[in-house]
Amino acid sequence: MEIQSIKNRFGIIGNSPSLNFALQVAVQVAATDLTVLISGESGVGKEAFSMIIHSLSGRKHNPFIAVNCGAIPEGTIDSELFGHEKGSFTGAVDSRKGYFETVNGGTIFLDEIGELPLGTQARLLRVLEAGEFIRVGSSKVQKTDVRVIAATNKDLLELTDKGRFREDLYYRLSTVPIRVPSLRDRKEDIPLLFRKFAVDFAERYKTAPVQLDEDAKNWLISYPWPGNVRELKNIAEQISVLSEDKHVTAEVLRRFIPEAMANRLPMVLPSSNGTGSNGNHEFKNEREILYTLFFDMKKDVTELKKMFLEIVQNPALASTQHSAFLNDLAAIKPAEMFPAPSITGGQPVVIHNTNGHDDIHQHEEIEESLNIMDKEKELIVKALKKHKGKRKDAASDLGISERTLYRKLKEYDINE
Repeated sequence: MEIQSIKNRFGIIGNSPSLNFALQVAVQVAATDLTVLISGESGVGKEAFSMIIHSLSGRKHNPFIAVNCGAIPEGTIDSELFGHEKGSFTGAVDSRKGYFETVNGGTIFLDEIGELPLGTQARLLRVLEAGEFIRVGSSKVQKTDVRVIAATNKDLLELTDKGRFREDLYYRLSTVPIRVPSLRDRKEDIPLLFRKFAVDFAERYKTAPVQLDEDAKNWLISYPWPGNVRELKNIAEQISVLSEDKHVTAEVLRRFIPEAMANRLPMVLPSSNGTGSNGNHEFKNEREILYTLFFDMKKDVTELKKMFLEIVQNPALASTQHSAFLNDLAAIKPAEMFPAPSITGGQPVVIHNTNGHDDIHQHEEIEESLNIMDKEKELIVKALKKHKGKRKDAASDLGISERTLYRKLKEYDINE
């Protein structure tokens, strides 16, 4: 089946390659009974993918149920999923069937699977491996034929490292992984989505659809959208209802974004002639801004070093009220004032003393590396040495998952 027909059928808007790839995987896996793990940030539309898989499967005429694992209290989730017997706990006045019993032959979508308690995870693993479950308060083993589609907005491998998610369950769930891209990773789709939402709300509320000028479109694209498609839809609805002027500017858009969220926007920096090639201000991405800050900091540090060296060389430059301070400086050896930093991939600052005395006649500065990748590689190497090559301990010390550390080792070609 063509991807475009799937989009039309399920109301999916967008043409980004990452979205099309996720849809292609969903279509291909639908005809099987394989377990699928859908990952992605909150609000990207993970449930829509579960419905696509069920609707294109051989179970499409059987029940489909979506369960938000994070919304069910820990004390009752086993009963909800697997059922319970009468008198098995306080309030269990009757026997009750769980979802795995009532949806037999169909599909169950377990959203936010990372919120499941460890005990429930063990029960779910038995369902996936043997198709068996036991009601709460019973000893009778029952059979079920249910396809499981799970979704999460968390890194389950990181949760396994912390002991909050079973590793065997993770690998059983992720037989076929599908990654749904965030809205900021498919920026080209943002204007299309907003226009579709604006038209839908105009029809619902019997008003003219709002239209964005170029600045407003650029603002939409530059905003990070932490709430993804759900947040964009909410903003489109608010503007459709509350905006008196249907020609919306960037200034109008900002009024509908909470101040805390608006502060996440990147800085707007003009090009050398004050505008971009299309007459609008160009947006620098976060990495460029960080590099600018690093270079500014480096420049300031270099200037400070030069200032101190000049004062040490020529105390007459300073006022008499700082004489005590200068005497202290004169007593400090250059190597103590400016210790040579050990930086992988760069050179330390070296100060040459030509006459062997404490007074300084000349110095030479060698640029030190400000490459972020070099520093990251250095930290990884240090962490591995510190923990004697134990990846798990090194990853914990670095504040990253073991999976991320493994990827970094390959990326930087680090031999343990």
